[in-house]
Amino acid sequence: MSRTIVVAMLMSIALSGNAFAKGKIAYFAAASQNGFNQATYEGVQEMAAARGYETEVFDGQFDAAVQFAQVEDVLASGNFAGYIIAPNDNVGIAGAVEQVIAAGQPIATVLFPIGPEMNSLEPQVPGITATVASPPVPGATLQAEAVVEFCVDKNPCNVIILIGAKIFPFDNLRLETYQTVLAQHDNIKVLAVGEGYYSPETGLNAMTDMLQANSDVHAVLSNADQQMAGAEIALEAAGYNVSDLYIMGGGAADIAIEALREGRWDATLAYFPKTMGALAMEQIANAIEGKPVRNAINMDFEGPVQALITKEVLNANPDFEAEWQQ
Repeated sequence: MSRTIVVAMLMSIALSGNAFAKGKIAYFAAASQNGFNQATYEGVQEMAAARGYETEVFDGQFDAAVQFAQVEDVLASGNFAGYIIAPNDNVGIAGAVEQVIAAGQPIATVLFPIGPEMNSLEPQVPGITATVASPPVPGATLQAEAVVEFCVDKNPCNVIILIGAKIFPFDNLRLETYQTVLAQHDNIKVLAVGEGYYSPETGLNAMTDMLQANSDVHAVLSNADQQMAGAEIALEAAGYNVSDLYIMGGGAADIAIEALREGRWDATLAYFPKTMGALAMEQIANAIEGKPVRNAINMDFEGPVQALITKEVLNANPDFEAEWQQ
């Protein structure tokens, strides 16, 4: 093969494969089929392409042990220049993260910090590149205070709480925050607490069960739009006009934005997954390239609109679109 042909081939590879010129980034999804994780990965991919990197996603299957093993295996492969993880176990994954750091490679966490302090965005594992997340307590406080405002002229004001799952530390913190804020007001009565497991079907079943034991509901406070979508069906089946109630979701998924614009729901707490993924990828690229890195990024203040989204917010930002589909 002539030298001219070899040079031409190398130039062609360099041009066509330019996205791989700087390395490959691994994204460890909590579960790759989950809409929120998919949107986060979209943000990672777009920023990676803009900065000259390739990416690959790994399915954590909502299983902490699976995800831990994936990080170790990917690190051992030696094929990746950086790592981004949406942790299934924010404490247990620390051991795998420490191995990445010891190998001298950058790693960022999204949605939740890695370590026991869920409300601290400062690196709890020495050497972690960046934490791009929303602390659970401030956001949950905003949600609960919005319910308090709705209830101010109702006595009693009967509230149902639909949390994701009590087995998750971050959901326990949210639930504790909801209960603490609401308990400060004598007119507010929490009728029941259910678990929706971030699923429309489970949210439907949980709300159906709670409505069988409780009546005269005025507000539903949820941390996830997916389960709130199922709860809405249960409320309608029970004879409620949902638009008369105060409905609070979480996540700012497409279903929530549509419901807000139609006046069926009242608010959702946004997490902006696509923006989050892009910001995490930006910090990884900066770390690889020796540029300044933001170690702690609070997503409550980084989205295209304010975190607590209402119809008024949408009216003021008519071009806003949900960053993910439930």
